[in-house]
Amino acid sequence: MCVPVGGLLATLATALGVVVAFAPAPRITWEHREVRLEKFHEPGIFNYSVLLLSEDKSTLYVGAREAVFALNALNVSEKQHEAYWKVSEDKKAKCAEKGKSRQTECLNYIRVLQPLGPGALYVCGTNAFQPACDHLNLTSFQFLGRSEDGKGRCPFDPAQSYTSVMVDGELYSGTSYNFLGSEPIISRNSSHSPLRTEYAIPWLNEPNFVFADVIRESPDGTDSGDDRVYFFFTEVSVEYEFVFKLMIPRVARVCKGDQGGLRTLQKKWTSFLKARLICSRPDSNLVFNVLQAVFVLRAPDLKEPVFYGVFTPQLNNVGLSAVCAYNLSTAEAVFSRGKYMQSATVEQSHTKWVRYNGAVPTPRPGACINREARAANFSSSLGLPDKTLQFVKDHPLMDGSVTPTDNRPRLVTGNVNYTQIVVDRTRALDGTVYDVMFIGTDRGALHKAVSLENDAHIIEETQLFRDFEPVQTLLLNSEKGGRLVYAGSSSGVVQAPVAFCGKHGTCEDCVLARDPYCAWSRVAAACVALPPHQTDGPSRTLIQEMSGDASACPASSLPFPPPGSSSLSCRGPGSSSSPRSPWPASASRPDRSPRVALLPPFLSDQAQHVHALGTFHLFCQATGPADVHFVWEKNGRELEMCVPMQTHALPDGRAHVLSWLRDAIRESAEYRCSVLSSAGNGTSKVRVTVVRHEATHQEQWTRELAAWKAVAGEHDRMMHSWRKAWL
Repeated sequence: MCVPVGGLLATLATALGVVVAFAPAPRITWEHREVRLEKFHEPGIFNYSVLLLSEDKSTLYVGAREAVFALNALNVSEKQHEAYWKVSEDKKAKCAEKGKSRQTECLNYIRVLQPLGPGALYVCGTNAFQPACDHLNLTSFQFLGRSEDGKGRCPFDPAQSYTSVMVDGELYSGTSYNFLGSEPIISRNSSHSPLRTEYAIPWLNEPNFVFADVIRESPDGTDSGDDRVYFFFTEVSVEYEFVFKLMIPRVARVCKGDQGGLRTLQKKWTSFLKARLICSRPDSNLVFNVLQAVFVLRAPDLKEPVFYGVFTPQLNNVGLSAVCAYNLSTAEAVFSRGKYMQSATVEQSHTKWVRYNGAVPTPRPGACINREARAANFSSSLGLPDKTLQFVKDHPLMDGSVTPTDNRPRLVTGNVNYTQIVVDRTRALDGTVYDVMFIGTDRGALHKAVSLENDAHIIEETQLFRDFEPVQTLLLNSEKGGRLVYAGSSSGVVQAPVAFCGKHGTCEDCVLARDPYCAWSRVAAACVALPPHQTDGPSRTLIQEMSGDASACPASSLPFPPPGSSSLSCRGPGSSSSPRSPWPASASRPDRSPRVALLPPFLSDQAQHVHALGTFHLFCQATGPADVHFVWEKNGRELEMCVPMQTHALPDGRAHVLSWLRDAIRESAEYRCSVLSSAGNGTSKVRVTVVRHEATHQEQWTRELAAWKAVAGEHDRMMHSWRKAWL
């Protein structure tokens, strides 16, 4: 395979930490205390890492450490049932003798929670490094005590990666097959036809399993002629060999009807093929090569499923993350029509695998048994010729890569590490359909983002977990009447609605949010949630503009105060805890303390790109009790300058406060204005990016590239030698 040197240089650049400045920031951040979230935590139980919805969407099953819970799917704080599966003291002792921690590792971490018919769940746990599986009866909510061997279905070590999916009563899983975790395996647990991958580096090379799901055959039978199971993982590259281990994100596919080979590949997959996933920003030479999470979006109006993946760079010391989307047909084209790769020993070359340009056996290696194969009298993989089976055994890697839609990420962010993703498809008031991404972070937050015409927009950030712990799993319930997101972490489960429409207090705030779930109601004078799957089209009583144009908002809702007494003050490091009150000394204070509320446009609506030392302005406004005031911060430190602030007394007893900042910077900076009061606090933030002259930008890149050009140069010379010898 003739790989462009630029692509490899980009990978090297990422591995060595070359980054670019960019990134949309959340328009607004909801702190944990500011929004209503339903929570579940059982004392003494941790690691709530597996979530499963019942078929009727009314019950949420939770797999945790040594326990399985059934919760009310509409309110997870309501526990319905519980079942415990603890490790015996004898097993703990044997586990500890092997050098594992008795308090943490030698326990039973639930890792597989899959439906097994209408009345049972199939449950597997690490079981003190002796993985075991059992059936959970949903009527009695008790384990049946079958204690099946979980080897190959569940990891030994709770720290090892894993994934699984139940397909027609058979468990397909990706995990490790031994105690040390050195034998990765993708297998099917079946009473009549168990299969697994070949134990060979070309098949799986230190994979980190992420996700698995089944793609059913098209009803019209125009595709491969069989159901396929897709596996997503990141593994060490077999194509290239450098001084460091280069990670490559993969998608692999096996066929449900695969029965293995008769002589070659006995009880092994004959349909296992894998390909590289591409997620990069070509304009910045930035490659995201570590896959963190995958979600499959299916919808009646979609012609085919869409895979959404969360990626990070390999050496991610600056918090970069990206979301890429892939059409199923793109992956299928690589597997069904693409060229294969083969191992090639080229002296002193980093390239270890190259494109195979020779003859391909018939039937096509790795293909499902479809109409064409049946027409040639191949009704089962057991009847495939040894030539075809030997070829797929030696050539499991495809030459082509699976590229994202529009050849670019849907979203790229900085200063955040994404961990999980779910995607909901919803229709806005004007009939436009949007894919709304809910993305968990390693600090316990949930980002809600949507792709607009020119770029991605992060609608909001919600702090789900008070202790900033990573989001380990996400699950979406988008059925009628539900529309909820569930998140699991080490400490518990949190339930959040897909939108906090009621938190937007004005029409401008509601429209500027650009949230397809929300619209401003003229009748209720409030921001309301649109009904699920609404198809009524534009309404005279509702206002929603995904462009952010708030000109349709009634004038009465503009967040500027009417005439009244006011005061002007200057906030600085030496200021008192509150500004001078806008009320005369003889005036009586309101009996009920008003709520504090930030008013749009927020700082995120004022995002700016400025030249070095160029002057810019930012402002914040809010309403609240008489002591409401602002504190400004720059890069996490309170500003040591005097920031003007004007306070107005409103007739209803509230105070309206407006503060504005004028500044000039040499480097990009984050600004934050926090509104403080006796009734509560709020925060708005924005990143102001310094735009440099093109020559300066080029000089910076020259300095950064010089550190690794020597390594790339050697590879360049080897590529030229390889082309002369083989092409």
